[in-house]
Amino acid sequence: MLKTSPAGPATTEKADRPRRKPPGARTAAAMLSAVISMGAYCLAMAVHGTYPFGSRSRAVNDLGNQFVPFHAHLWDLLRGNTSGDLLFNWSSGFGVPFLGDFFTYLMNPFSWLVALFPRDQVELPVFLVTLLSVGLGAFLMTVLLGRLRPGSPWLRALLATGYAVSAWMISDGFSDPMWMWGLAAFPLLGIASDWCLRGRHWILGALLVFASWAGNFYIAAMATIGMGLVFAVRLLLADTPRRQRLNALVRAATMTATGILLAAPVLSVGLKASKLSQPAPDATYPGPPDVTDYLAHLLPGGLLAPAPQISVGILPLLLVFTLPFVRRVPGKERIAWCVLLVLVALSFIWTPTILLWHGLAMPNGSPYRASIALTAMLVIVAWMALARRPRPRELLYGAGVTVVVVALGARSVYLVRASWILTVGGGALVLVLLLLLYRHRGRRRLRVALTAALACTVFLSTAYTVFSVTVIRDKSAWWSPKRTLDAHSRAAYDAVRAHDDWPAHRSDPGPHEFANNDPLLLGGEGGSYYSSYVPATTAEALHGLGAGWYIQGRHTLSVTDPVGRAIMGVGSYLDWAKNADGFTHKTVAAPPVVTWRPGSATDAGAHDTSVFARQERVLGAGVYGVPALTPTAGPAPSTGPGGALRLPGNATGSPWTTFSATCAPGTEAFWYAPWYAGGVQALGRTQEQHGRATMTSNTLLSLGTVPADGKFTVALGTHKIQDIPKFPVGCLDHDKLKAAVQKLTTTAPLEVTAGGHSIAATFREGTTGTAVISTPAVTGWQCSVDGGAARAPGTLGGLMAVSLGDGGSRLSCSYRAPGLTSGLLASGLALAALLAVGAAGMIRTRSSRCSPTSSLHGKH
Repeated sequence: MLKTSPAGPATTEKADRPRRKPPGARTAAAMLSAVISMGAYCLAMAVHGTYPFGSRSRAVNDLGNQFVPFHAHLWDLLRGNTSGDLLFNWSSGFGVPFLGDFFTYLMNPFSWLVALFPRDQVELPVFLVTLLSVGLGAFLMTVLLGRLRPGSPWLRALLATGYAVSAWMISDGFSDPMWMWGLAAFPLLGIASDWCLRGRHWILGALLVFASWAGNFYIAAMATIGMGLVFAVRLLLADTPRRQRLNALVRAATMTATGILLAAPVLSVGLKASKLSQPAPDATYPGPPDVTDYLAHLLPGGLLAPAPQISVGILPLLLVFTLPFVRRVPGKERIAWCVLLVLVALSFIWTPTILLWHGLAMPNGSPYRASIALTAMLVIVAWMALARRPRPRELLYGAGVTVVVVALGARSVYLVRASWILTVGGGALVLVLLLLLYRHRGRRRLRVALTAALACTVFLSTAYTVFSVTVIRDKSAWWSPKRTLDAHSRAAYDAVRAHDDWPAHRSDPGPHEFANNDPLLLGGEGGSYYSSYVPATTAEALHGLGAGWYIQGRHTLSVTDPVGRAIMGVGSYLDWAKNADGFTHKTVAAPPVVTWRPGSATDAGAHDTSVFARQERVLGAGVYGVPALTPTAGPAPSTGPGGALRLPGNATGSPWTTFSATCAPGTEAFWYAPWYAGGVQALGRTQEQHGRATMTSNTLLSLGTVPADGKFTVALGTHKIQDIPKFPVGCLDHDKLKAAVQKLTTTAPLEVTAGGHSIAATFREGTTGTAVISTPAVTGWQCSVDGGAARAPGTLGGLMAVSLGDGGSRLSCSYRAPGLTSGLLASGLALAALLAVGAAGMIRTRSSRCSPTSSLHGKH
């Protein structure tokens, strides 16, 4: 029989209700959950010899490519050690917006611990982001479970460990520190929704929603959907009047909306940055996993086989399977929770609901990132069973279902030896301990001993699960650690910093050697940049000037040719020759970052016939000889779209397609075919390129010095039909380039200054023509001349170009983050609503104290 208090959800009869522990015990239990979760994770890392407990790097996948460099840059920002600020990043992509990156990648509050450590030890606070997020998630989930149902805080602490160190955390979450905030977001939103059911703490609830969404809006959206479904089930099961349930629903909706609006700048800036970013490669759902694989993923210890990572350990799993048989749980409740789990599990393998979970965009990478939601629900349902003290027969029924699931999933490659040990051995031990706990429920000392034994079991099984998954992951080349902070990167950092004279010139760390964001890791101002927010303007501008890219332009590379470096104002760079330090530092003559062109120099009406013609137009001088290629041997090319040369491909061992070319003797020949994949043989050497339209773009490639007779051949060896540009070869006259650089330097501004998100230049009085800033003209820049009206700059080769009009002397440009103003406005309105609700509550409280009795005594 269900009974409901006016302020809360349904409870059982008083005789079956567990005795509520004092607050101190509940807090201690939540702390215990955090300690067990973090301790088990650390133990596994220590046994495996992984950083910080061993020499094996943790910097795999995006942890090395993105998050260690981004945290190094955060260190620079917090210590005032970089040229940019929160709004703009001068280091990457030759100048890109940063606020979207900060809101998306660095808003986990634990990320800010980097300020407490030396820069060359930034990997330690990155590890702490993961570790402390695990601990906080376990703590908060323990608290949430206690609000859902009274019962032993020590037992729910053990269940919360399964949530904090779930298969999702071990396999997906650990390499993305910003996602780890999701471990806190789910229980935070659950606590807020519980307050709605009880009609309490609307303001605090809105602040919890704000904290969830501000930490990482991507994972918070999943948490809001997941906890919204849990709230719906609880609302359905609550034995309260319809009006009271409607009030709870309204409170939840308004509280959630207000909390999200408080975090509006995070959303508005991130969504605007995403809209302006280079499009991601098309991602399609390959189809649902095999049923056996999906079921196998309920069991601990495995990693392979594509399916949602949903294992929460054998203890919660056994209790989930026990719930349908627990007679103390009303039938309606058993059905509701079981239906919820099944529907959510199915929603992860149906394309429309996958899109719903992931913000209406199919993820690049795993389509099962939202499986964290099911891990939270599994633990909640497990607690619904355990809090009712399941009887031995009911537990045995649950064990029987577990055996069936194991049998059905036995054929899956996901099940490894560790899975069998954890499931069979660990499951049997857990079952025995639960049976003994029920049998000796009246004997306190024995019950404490059994609970301690169960805690040890959970601790060791969790550590073994983490260890097993990590070992499996290490066998894959995809998960090979990146070089991030080692002796060579520290030497490179020192070299870049020693020659950095920004904003006069750039000190470029060069093409990525350590991570995909070397400029953030090594300092300086380079073209490499890897983020979901690479502006399309940046990707197109750098690509048009001959720089390479990966991932369809969402990972840009730096320019590597002399003309490209001159255009971008690169005065020094690292050349990755293999000497003792792994690099050679080079200094070159370069114009400043802000230069001058006569007349109106813009992209309007430009039709460049090759990348060499475009570089010359942006440089403002002719420096290349561009020869026509004449086929001389091998399979003859045909004419492709737009006059491109279509290569027919070569069979293995057959002659390569060969061209002859003629250039001025002593010039340096460069090759540019962005999508070409194959060998390029010219001037005594053979080089390989790995282009793939439109995913991977090659950069300009030096072929060598043109011989004295001016004639050379270029042979191409490829096994597939593909197109190359009509003019893929350009011969650079270094003397002409030197003269062009000297001219740009002579006519340069008298002074160039730069702030965190601004740049300014002072010209001679009355200068006309066009000022060119060697930074891609991304949306958000506004420039003015001599204090005039601020306008968006024009472009020259995609770079910022500002007309000086009839004559000016002072150019000032400032960057404003698109979406920030509207976000702040929405956040201000939400804050006003919070203050209004708080003021109204204070007035009601004061009015209630002014009772008629006190009025008779003159107390008002």
